[in-house]
Amino acid sequence: METFLNSIHGRYASDKKTILGLCMNKYSYALSDLARELGTSIPKITRIVTEMVNEGYLVEVGKLESASGRRPSLYGLNPDAGFFVGVDVNKDFLIVSVTNFPGRQVALVDNIPYTLESTESSVKGLCKVVLEAVRKEKIDPSRVRGYGVNLTGRVNRRTGYSYSYYIGEEKPIAQLLEEGFGQKVIVENDSRAMAYGEYMAGVAGNADTFLFLNVGWGLGMGMVIDGKLFYGKSGFSGEVGHFPLLDNNRVCQCGKMGCLETGASGSALHRIVLEKLSSGRSSILSSAYRKGEEISLDSILEAVEKEDVLAIECVEEIGSVLGRAVAGLINIFNPDLVVIGGRLSSTERYLMPPLRSAVNRLSLNLVNSDTQIKVSSLGKSAGAVGASFLSKSRLLSELS
Repeated sequence: METFLNSIHGRYASDKKTILGLCMNKYSYALSDLARELGTSIPKITRIVTEMVNEGYLVEVGKLESASGRRPSLYGLNPDAGFFVGVDVNKDFLIVSVTNFPGRQVALVDNIPYTLESTESSVKGLCKVVLEAVRKEKIDPSRVRGYGVNLTGRVNRRTGYSYSYYIGEEKPIAQLLEEGFGQKVIVENDSRAMAYGEYMAGVAGNADTFLFLNVGWGLGMGMVIDGKLFYGKSGFSGEVGHFPLLDNNRVCQCGKMGCLETGASGSALHRIVLEKLSSGRSSILSSAYRKGEEISLDSILEAVEKEDVLAIECVEEIGSVLGRAVAGLINIFNPDLVVIGGRLSSTERYLMPPLRSAVNRLSLNLVNSDTQIKVSSLGKSAGAVGASFLSKSRLLSELS
């Protein structure tokens, strides 16, 4: 497959890649600024930029403010030069976000039915479903410059292996995805992708150091430190759900006991609600429970929306436990911001008061006074948005 970078040919190919990298990192440049960045002359940079405009990579985006005389033109990325696709892989559905070259979202497709399994055929099937969704948005897949795919659990973005969807030593999942999409693919942990989405397009845009807590069926964390995603030595940082914080003698899905996830997650909420229903507590879910019907996490969240007292009580219990963890994280990291996202963030009205109360009680005043706590502004689209920006970031790193 011919990648986007390989499509840039000619005498000035290296300079053109440098200019694209600069423009991806900053919205626009005057010719004089580009000449200074590349250490070359104005006449040469004018020829290069003119070629890039004719080739469709750059466009004139405005004029530089000037006190007198002719105002120089500003050049930036052409929105029609290509697209980046982010794919958020959930248990039984996908979310796809498409951003254009400068980074504006042009499409978001939600709740695409698909269950990914640890087989080559399932990975190729995912590619077909995503490509079809992209085409339905009237976007030609040949103009997609990169894909980002985020997965739950342990993901090594450098090697391309996912240990939640482990297919074998011979082929990392990233390679299978690249074969299916016919383009470069970056795989990422879902919580880190969500954190990056909030950083690039959500509530965390002005925060150099922030923590993103993904409160879904499990509990994960993405960290941005000094403006960069933090991965740790092996690329598996952020497993806050398996911090041994609780003395509840409950076995976690990881096999250990007392993990934070057993008291502050969607699975914990599900368990607590079922325990209370089995003890005879009244709820709008009681009738379905007595009939032996499935009580899903979605049905519990719907009960919260309908102001069911039992469901709200259980969410508040989750918020209090999560608040203890957030207090500890604030004491350790002293971040600008903590963002609460994931499926349970939809219960903000009941989740956040006990969470904030626990933080106020348990964190150091001198530390938490500088930390804001916010709920994700991107909601369940955060992962797909973050994945699309990460695919662009990878291209940027290859250009630099």
